[in-house]
Amino acid sequence: IGSSGTFSLQDCDVIGFDLDHTLCRYDLKETSRLIYESFAQYLVEHKGYDKDLLNLTPTAWDFCFKGLVVDLEEGYLVKLAEDGTVLRATHGTRDLSQEEIIKHYGPKREWKHFNSLNSTFTRSAKYYFYDNYFDLPGALLCARVVDVLNKRGCEVTPDFWKDMVAAIDHNYNTSAFREDSGWYFPRVKRDPGRFLQPCSASVRRWLRGLKENGKILLLITSSHSDYCRLVCDHILGKDFEDVFDVIITNALKPGFFSLIPQQRPFRTLVNDVEDSEGLPGLEKPGWYSQGNWPHLHDLLKKMTGRVEPRVVYFGDSMRSDMFPAFSFGKWETVMIVEEMEGEGVARANPAPSQPAEKKSKFEDQAMKTPSAASQQWGSYFVDVQRDEGGEERLRLTWCSHCIHTYSTMAIPSIEAIADLPLDYKFPRFSPDKPSTTGYYPRPPDTLLKREENQS
Repeated sequence: IGSSGTFSLQDCDVIGFDLDHTLCRYDLKETSRLIYESFAQYLVEHKGYDKDLLNLTPTAWDFCFKGLVVDLEEGYLVKLAEDGTVLRATHGTRDLSQEEIIKHYGPKREWKHFNSLNSTFTRSAKYYFYDNYFDLPGALLCARVVDVLNKRGCEVTPDFWKDMVAAIDHNYNTSAFREDSGWYFPRVKRDPGRFLQPCSASVRRWLRGLKENGKILLLITSSHSDYCRLVCDHILGKDFEDVFDVIITNALKPGFFSLIPQQRPFRTLVNDVEDSEGLPGLEKPGWYSQGNWPHLHDLLKKMTGRVEPRVVYFGDSMRSDMFPAFSFGKWETVMIVEEMEGEGVARANPAPSQPAEKKSKFEDQAMKTPSAASQQWGSYFVDVQRDEGGEERLRLTWCSHCIHTYSTMAIPSIEAIADLPLDYKFPRFSPDKPSTTGYYPRPPDTLLKREENQS
């Protein structure tokens, strides 16, 4: 969409959004701590894990880093280069030395499951990829569970992951909000302002402007309808349904894009309860649950009058948003990369700080926000690889490579583009252009440094 090498929203018929960490920004410190506590409480109370898991120092959050892959068979966590080379690794929270990495992964430092993860992004019983903030605190918890097992002299087996999955399901299952169960939803329901950041006036104007210019607006989220309603009420106001032509909740991405329609039909909702009968297709705009891309595509063809509607989709997850929307939907994709703000990109319309009485001891003691660069893991975008001879070179991380491959462009937040004219032409990612091309308003510091070194 747009002329060669550029991308413009003016040329789109349909503009779609993920909800969490895309249209809605969270206070990452508050939310991450709540998620960690929710998972850890379950392990301690229901699975008999050591209560020490509940005790976290602010410095422990440096470990929390998006883009890590956990090896479920042995408890290693790895950070990968674009070709699957292991750049850094830990066992639990303990760093592996360069010698230990070579001993475990061989002289080429190859992670054996890379081809499977890189080509499909499918879930596996052997590894788990942490690529969004809703499960990211689980990476820290996984590592600390491995530490506990090591301390006791116990073997690390995939059994610990079954307990982690149970903790996730207990807190996030579709009935938890309605039943006020688990630890996550009850806390957010009691005090949404502590965790959710309302959309700025500029974003609200931008959304209205898109509608006034004839754009069809979609909201596609894997959150259930009751949680979606709470979030949207808070960030957009009680009339949020007027903003979107189609709302799809419990979309169960990435399956929404990749599975055939018969496996997951759309369902209507009554009082946030799904109708047991699936729909044969979508006849009109509205609010639906579950569903699939082909049936949505058919509806969009009717609404736009085009055989191939021109769609752009904003999301924050490579696995759930960018890869499937690009690969199966053939949509343009804009990735929200909050890590850009930790590397020299100024935050647009920063949220007001919490009043003193709402600030926690973690903020007072300088807890690292999970989107910031990590002392232990380095930059999200670029890292140093040391070869056997001790020579160093800057490598793109696998996460960086995926952004450039499956995204049209990357921005730190929707606020960053909300004041631009609709016909603004953004540079798009391209394999024949520098890796810095495609980031707006500017590339991250480490990518700029890598380009300077190469030139």
